[in-house]
Amino acid sequence: MTTTTTRPRRRSLAAALAGAAVLSLGLTSAATAAPGAHQAPPRSAAVQRELDDLVRENGFPGVLAAVRDADGRVTNYTAGVQDLATGDPIHADGRVRIASNTKTFTAVVVLQLVGEGEVSLDAPVETYLPGVVRGPGGDGRSITVRQLLQQTSGLPDYDTVVADVTRGDTALLDIRHTYFEPSQLLQAALAAPAEFAPGTAWQYSNTNYLLAGLLVQRVTGRPIGEQITQRVIDRLGLEDTYWPAAGEQGIRGEHPRGYLAAGEDAPWTDVTETDPSLGWAAGQLVSTPSDLARFQAAVLGADGAEGSDVLAPAQRAELLQTVPAAEFEPEPGWSYGLGLAHRTLSCGVEAWGHGGDIQGYETRNLVTSDGRSVVVAVTALPRTLEDLSDVNAAVEAAVCDGRS
Repeated sequence: MTTTTTRPRRRSLAAALAGAAVLSLGLTSAATAAPGAHQAPPRSAAVQRELDDLVRENGFPGVLAAVRDADGRVTNYTAGVQDLATGDPIHADGRVRIASNTKTFTAVVVLQLVGEGEVSLDAPVETYLPGVVRGPGGDGRSITVRQLLQQTSGLPDYDTVVADVTRGDTALLDIRHTYFEPSQLLQAALAAPAEFAPGTAWQYSNTNYLLAGLLVQRVTGRPIGEQITQRVIDRLGLEDTYWPAAGEQGIRGEHPRGYLAAGEDAPWTDVTETDPSLGWAAGQLVSTPSDLARFQAAVLGADGAEGSDVLAPAQRAELLQTVPAAEFEPEPGWSYGLGLAHRTLSCGVEAWGHGGDIQGYETRNLVTSDGRSVVVAVTALPRTLEDLSDVNAAVEAAVCDGRS
């Protein structure tokens, strides 16, 4: 890295931090109950202050959050503006690009195939993608499916090659309208040297989930986007979550504008219209905070969560088997399962989550075993490591604020 600040090598489709001058914005807020709820849960002033600070102190244009309580009721919060050009207040629970939260969806589909007897977690990738993984970056004969999902394969991250990490967010601005085929991304990764021998370490790599998507397609004979839609999105009734079509650069329905800056002193650039193919099975989905909160609770099998049968108990147990993942986030104590990460929070609560970064949007999210879930989305990539930590702190504070 040649940038002056760095973030952990994890779910980012931006390999360097975005930059811009702190903006002076009017603050707005809103809280609503989930449709069908008999009574809205109490609104937290502490949570609202955390989100307001992300706009006022960190300069994010807008913030959306969904806080789901143990009874499944959701309160939506906002801060900042929908569009810097108009200054309109941000709308609650708008659609955003959820980037690497897509990995959890992809992992769920792979695990469903494991439950159906179509895939074995400890089989070599070569079993399902013969001859596909060959090169300095790795060999599919020595990498297992489990190692893909758990980020222990040693495969280089295509993101840092294609997005040219040395040019930071300038490169992301340059390629935001570029359409990538998965084969292009895989070739770029395999041409770079492997990071380590499979199974000997942990390191975040989007290439792992690109291969997981290719594996799903080979086994089912159908596109990964279709499989995620039918097996997860439709099954859970996530009405505001969708897989963008090939070449689709806009965001459907109600959504805030997304921003990126080429450097610390550069102005915000509106990058709402972006081709998400760089993410593919590792980061292409669009969703809302409330949909993502519901999905998290179902995947974890949280108490009372609707749709928790999306994974059978045996496959959920595999998903929750973790290895240490020291560089997943700036905060210590993270471990990584099969598309979901774990940490004990400062208030003593055990929480699971993922999160994602893509041009224009960052999401961070946590869910607990009793069904509480928090999703925070900001409408620009963080400019500094401190900004990233403050987003994480806002999520953690909301989880701890609602603990019983």
